[in-house]
Amino acid sequence: MTELLFYHLQRAPLDKVLPGLLEKSLQRGWRCAVQGSPERLRALDDTLWTYGDETFLPHGLENDDGPNQPIVLVSHEGNPNASAIRFLIDGAPLPPDAAGYERIVLLFDGNDADAVQDAREHWKQAKTLGFSATYWQQSDEGRWEKKA
Repeated sequence: MTELLFYHLQRAPLDKVLPGLLEKSLQRGWRCAVQGSPERLRALDDTLWTYGDETFLPHGLENDDGPNQPIVLVSHEGNPNASAIRFLIDGAPLPPDAAGYERIVLLFDGNDADAVQDAREHWKQAKTLGFSATYWQQSDEGRWEKKA
């Protein structure tokens, strides 16, 4: 069954949190898809190449080499690189093929009231559809703690 994880960003922004989550996913052998707005994806494209002094995350955009990469950045539904895990950002909706993933991670900005409301709606939808959903929040030290 697909796991849905809700990550409530309060202490660090998306561009600081997402690379670490992608790294951990790749270490598990999972291919990844990140779904968000085209503007955010262009910024993430740059971030993923330069986020660490000694490393980068191999990835591509949906219309470029993305389907051949372990991480693809997409602004639409579909799974062009056969991802096991899908990250939803910028209020991206649960994909119609949600049951086909091992894990879906919805990241939302806790300082944005609209993003929090969207996450609540996604939570209700996930529960209605019968998915196992968990809620994670950042501690003062920046670690993720399961809250629900």
